[in-house]
Amino acid sequence: MEYRVIGLMSGSSLDGLDIVFAALQENGGKWSYEILQAACYDYSQEWIERLRNAPSLTALDYQLLHTEYGHYLGRQVNNFIEENDLYYQVSLIASHGHTAFHLPAKKMTAQLGDGAAIAAETGLPVVSDLRSLDVAFGGQGAPIVPMGEKLLLGEYDFFLNLGGIANISFNHDKYIAFDICPANRVLNLLAQETGKLYDEGGQMAAAGDLHQPLLEQLNQLEYYREAYPKSLANEFGTDVVYPLISQAVLPAASALRTYTEHIAAQTRLAVSNLLKDETLQDKKYKLLVTGGGAFNRFLVERIAEQLKPFNVETIVPDAQLVSYKEALIMALLGVLRWRQAYTVFSSVTGALRDSIGGALWIGQEA
Repeated sequence: MEYRVIGLMSGSSLDGLDIVFAALQENGGKWSYEILQAACYDYSQEWIERLRNAPSLTALDYQLLHTEYGHYLGRQVNNFIEENDLYYQVSLIASHGHTAFHLPAKKMTAQLGDGAAIAAETGLPVVSDLRSLDVAFGGQGAPIVPMGEKLLLGEYDFFLNLGGIANISFNHDKYIAFDICPANRVLNLLAQETGKLYDEGGQMAAAGDLHQPLLEQLNQLEYYREAYPKSLANEFGTDVVYPLISQAVLPAASALRTYTEHIAAQTRLAVSNLLKDETLQDKKYKLLVTGGGAFNRFLVERIAEQLKPFNVETIVPDAQLVSYKEALIMALLGVLRWRQAYTVFSSVTGALRDSIGGALWIGQEA
């Protein structure tokens, strides 16, 4: 069975809206994929500020933004369909939305981007709100991609996504995944102090000096001592981590160097915890790195160096998969929801049970 689906992903780093049109095939329980078209639509500065400031809005203004952003997403999908001549080829749209609130301890998560508005704009079936059911069952609602990793990329042992937040998955007997630490969200804020949008290739970080006292202070944050399953809200990076770095009053290059080392050190800690069982040691593993941070050569080099003692080979795939893996997996999660199949592993999120997440909106006429 083949499904031709559009997947939408907006990450916490606010670098744009990722759109993938993929052919997803299921044959005897085995899934395969082909990315047929993909694009990233940059946000205007106005949309960046509106999405960034959404948590501070009144309830009414937040709901109005939720609706408006949904219509915006629908129009962007229509543009994508027109640009790539995909008329009558798309059977389903799956949208992650843009996370504004994430409070799993209170059984609440909220992603902007009304699925009904997307369906109304496109006239197509839409799956949205992919995290809420897992959170209602007591789960973290994150990371959300492990089901897709297991079904589409099962040849790898570890998956490291370096987005606004870094998260890791371990494909073993029991699938485990959790958020490691803030990543591009903080690195980009530091780069922007110099007038740049981001530190291209990690060049500034590579030229900076490591500030050991700050590194030790960052590594001692309480979150890193918590057991998984666990997840992070965007505010941990902007309201906790970034102010700590600012208080150190370092040159931008040294702040970037130190925070890069922090991400690498926390990735090492995550892998060491996942491999602490003696039966898992002395084996060789493959780790797939995706997300915008995979283009940060210095960051990937530091992570690879930290993981050498664990016999973990760090692999950066082709640029298309690096950039669009999460949007591709959103497309798959939409198909799984359409088929009423599980989209979330409770072993990843800590929920009471596996669940079939997502709200379905029928946009086309009967």
